Parts: sequence; structure tokens; C-alpha cells
Amino acid sequence: MIKTFVAFSLAAMISPAFAAKSCDELKGEIEAKIKGHGVASYALDVVTSADVKDQKVIGSCEGGAKKVVYKKG
Repeated sequence: MIKTFVAFSLAAMISPAFAAKSCDELKGEIEAKIKGHGVASYALDVVTSADVKDQKVIGSCEGGAKKVVYKKG
């Protein structure tokens, strides 16, 4: 019984670390960092992993199902 309780408690504490970040939240964090570096002209898009072609991937969200891609200008 105690082992089950300890295992459940540890799983409850660890599970938020593996939670997938929402794409809007991640995109907002990345935009803040880019603006903080003084970049004025850029585009960020959220696309499915299958739709990534020759784009620069700078983030992953929704458990890896979608990617945040960056484009200058």
C-alpha cells in the first residue's frame, strides 16, 4: 500500500514536466526572445510536422505534432 502511494505521488509530481506546451504559449515565448534581440522583420508560423519542408524549425509543441518555423523578413 505504501509503495503504491509513493509511486502515485512521484508520478503526480513528475507528470507536469512531460506535459506538452501549447503552440500559442511557445510562439509567444519565442517572439519575446526574438524581439529582445532586436530583430524587427521576421515571421513565425506553426505548422504540422509533416508540412515542414525547407524551413528553419525553432520549436516543437503539442507533443511534437506541430513545429514553430522561422523566416527572416
